[in-house]
Amino acid sequence: MGTPGEGLGRCSHALIRGVPESLASGEGAGAGLPALDLAKAQREHGVLGGKLRQRLGLQLLELPPEESLPLGPLLGDTAVIQGDTALITRPWSPARRPEVDGVRKALQDLGLRIVEIGDENATLDGTDVLFTGREFFVGLSKWTNHRGAEIVADTFRAMAVLTDHPYASLTLPDDAAADCLFLRPGLPGVPPFLLHRGGGDLPNSQEALQKLSDVTLVPVSCSELEKAGAGLSSLCLVLSTRPHS
Repeated sequence: MGTPGEGLGRCSHALIRGVPESLASGEGAGAGLPALDLAKAQREHGVLGGKLRQRLGLQLLELPPEESLPLGPLLGDTAVIQGDTALITRPWSPARRPEVDGVRKALQDLGLRIVEIGDENATLDGTDVLFTGREFFVGLSKWTNHRGAEIVADTFRAMAVLTDHPYASLTLPDDAAADCLFLRPGLPGVPPFLLHRGGGDLPNSQEALQKLSDVTLVPVSCSELEKAGAGLSSLCLVLSTRPHS
């Protein structure tokens, strides 16, 4: 069995978007979401960016916050990236579809090949997509429908409905702890990193995560941003190959 993430390229860039003031109110963030502490959410976001840049050695690109896009920081929902190809998603909520515009331009500027979803019947959320280094898995949900999953398969040609590849499993007490980012740094000889929710957020899962001896664990917090529906995988986009200039 291969190591976790075998087939994933070495990371060079990370893309994030600043937290706008409009995220602080439940109305701004979306119906049914609680108000959050803006200063705390911005601190969490800043620490995440700092770890991506300083701890993981990635070139960090930050889009400015946009008050008209309260959920704009969840830019992991807006694209699926593998190699030099970026599939721009089609969010389920029409109010969120303008979020893809700034992300599209940033990825174009980095030299990625952009693929658009032209089917108006398709919906796709980037955080419903998992790439293991061998295969894509797409979770069907309120935000991603079957047509959206088909477009992922058409774009990358590496998705499995059922798989016979052996994967090791790790059971975590907290469901949210499974939302991690596995990253191979650009420097040779450096072990891969696993960016994960820290003990301040999810203390019950830390002992199980320590069993992962072949990765460097990098804990971060997003407990305040989580109130707006954010997880680690939704707060950044990581480029796993160096884009062509």
